[in-house]
Amino acid sequence: MSWLSISIETDCRHAEALADALLEAGALSASIEDADAGTPDETPQFGEPGSVTTPGWERSRVIALLESGTDAGRLIAACAPAAGLDTIPAFTQEEVAEQNWVQLTQSQFDPIRVSGRLWIVPSWHQAPDPEAIILVLDPGMAFGTGSHPTTRLCLEWLERTVHAGISILDYGCGSGILAIAAAKLGAGDVLGVDIDLQAVSAAQSNAERNEVKARFEDSAGKIKGQFDIVVANILSNPLKALAPAICSHVRPGGRLALSGILAGQADDLIAAYSPYLPLAVADTRDGWVCLAGMKV
Repeated sequence: MSWLSISIETDCRHAEALADALLEAGALSASIEDADAGTPDETPQFGEPGSVTTPGWERSRVIALLESGTDAGRLIAACAPAAGLDTIPAFTQEEVAEQNWVQLTQSQFDPIRVSGRLWIVPSWHQAPDPEAIILVLDPGMAFGTGSHPTTRLCLEWLERTVHAGISILDYGCGSGILAIAAAKLGAGDVLGVDIDLQAVSAAQSNAERNEVKARFEDSAGKIKGQFDIVVANILSNPLKALAPAICSHVRPGGRLALSGILAGQADDLIAAYSPYLPLAVADTRDGWVCLAGMKV
């Protein structure tokens, strides 16, 4: 069996409406990409709930998957008016052959070297360095596979900071990758919390797969105690709202690390946390920052 993939050039004012129209007309899927991706004109899109962001890319590309034999030109002509387009936009098309989609998806995820001794390895790969600290982690329902700059920043900070026997709280644990890494780096009492029950379940499964002792709980419940290290890789708006709660779980003399923060948001976060704990930029990568500090 095969399918037909079409690529349509448009702009940010029409892309979403065109994708919706294609789906309503029978397209199997439709997505929007930066038409300048991979070029010097590529434009990153960052955002989070409550923030104002640019609505897409000025030069956008709508990618749609159709059943084989579909007349793409006729379909696009029928959908263009619904998207507010007066003319039929330029497009290309190609046949997509049947493939082993599981194998294809797995091939997109290779082992990630975080540092000289820390690797993230999908379960279908052999560990590149058996002597290294290996985090076995597959892409899944929860955020955190190690490929995002914010996760890498937190992992690198943990490697520099964790020592044997300390306690750690991973606030907003997602896949559990930070808690699991801390346990493998020697932490003793390890707790991860999240508001997403699927994340809690995924994190517990990942801990069992990695043969580490770590607890994972729903953060809607009461989080008890203070910890030597608290790490939170979320987003800037939730981090600001949660500042009193997060800092209350850092013991005096303990350390806090925050990420999920764009470089332009760092000063606001530092100011929001200043009544509770002094923070400074610990590291940066690809426009993201990790903030860290010690509770006095």
